[in-house]
Amino acid sequence: MLKRIEISDLELGMFVHKLEGSWFKHPFWRSKFVLDDQDTLDELLSSDVPAVIIDTERGIDLRPARIERPAPAAAPAAASVALKEPPLRRALRPAPAARSEEVSLTSTLPLSQAREFGHANRVVDRSRKVISKVFLEARLGKTIRAEAVEPVVEEIFASVQRNPHAFNGLMRCKRDLEYVYRHALAVSALMVSLGKQMKLSPADQRLAGMAGLMLDLGVSYLPVDLESTGGDFRRIDERIFREHARLGHDQLMASGVPEPVALACLEHHERVDGTGYPHGLKGDKISLFGRMAAICDTYDWLVNDAQDQMGLDPSAAMQQLSMLHGAFDPGLLTCFIDAVGLYPIGSVVELASGRLAMVISQDDADPAKPRVKTFFSLAERKPVPPVEILLSQCYGEDRIVGAASQEVYSGIDFPMIREKLFASA
Repeated sequence: MLKRIEISDLELGMFVHKLEGSWFKHPFWRSKFVLDDQDTLDELLSSDVPAVIIDTERGIDLRPARIERPAPAAAPAAASVALKEPPLRRALRPAPAARSEEVSLTSTLPLSQAREFGHANRVVDRSRKVISKVFLEARLGKTIRAEAVEPVVEEIFASVQRNPHAFNGLMRCKRDLEYVYRHALAVSALMVSLGKQMKLSPADQRLAGMAGLMLDLGVSYLPVDLESTGGDFRRIDERIFREHARLGHDQLMASGVPEPVALACLEHHERVDGTGYPHGLKGDKISLFGRMAAICDTYDWLVNDAQDQMGLDPSAAMQQLSMLHGAFDPGLLTCFIDAVGLYPIGSVVELASGRLAMVISQDDADPAKPRVKTFFSLAERKPVPPVEILLSQCYGEDRIVGAASQEVYSGIDFPMIREKLFASA
């Protein structure tokens, strides 16, 4: 139920459905969110927002006024009646209404990776429609509204809070999304995961997620036929492609999107050693979100399959990021590796038993011993029936000896196998 309350009555745990007054009178780019941290509450209380609309079905309700009055007489009879309620009546009592899907997708309560995969898949399906519409409207020259992507950011943020590995793992293994949309969703989730590892505030994590979604918006303004690239804008001529950072930034600034988001769009191809573009910025001259985006964007670029070749294995992509000395902020890169995992979901590893296996889930207690699913025998040089192994609980019977070389299984349709292994897990 929606309810209007005074700003002074706000409490942690409430779901803000709408902020009254002008969007420019408060520091929040979102119009709907769970009030889940004290800093955000303090910002709201000190803002010019006169009142808010809360949704009592998605957060706590306004507390009733405390009025001093004599306590009513106890009613022991009621308790005894409740205790004597016939079993048949209790069995026929209507069950409480189940929470809606929308509520579950914005909940931040922790879930196992297996349970979160289903939620993450629904988030991806819903988000694709929004992102495709935003990029299409940009192509048509329409103004970009921050509110249009708020639900996407909120649901990606919630998914990462529920389980930090599920959404990113899903994006590694899905093939049925056009590159531009898959890339936007993946980078958004990676930005939130990195922000969480850095212990940024929930508000800043959401801003980072929004930046990830919008990084390549400028591609829509390039003077090229995107259909000719098969949906993969990496095939655009480099001289033309470089303009997308500036074009996206200018459009986002004109649309009133928060400046940190627009700056990340401008700076995600800058490098801390000054070798990037469009301005060759160095070190902390690049904004925090810009330095974060450089890592997340490059990682996803490396692992994504192209039309003519398979992307790098996630663990190999991690190694390549580390080898690009001076390109990325070293502290942020360490946080990123910690956030995504030593062997990210989708990585192919070689086991001591002579089999290749794909990482299907992480073990946070022991990142070097994830859950894997075998699919290829090195001795027989052919695929084998999959066997699931939780390496942290196999008591030394098998272990990872290193990342597998793609050349070993280059003759098989690994993208198809990867998706099947992931789906079955």
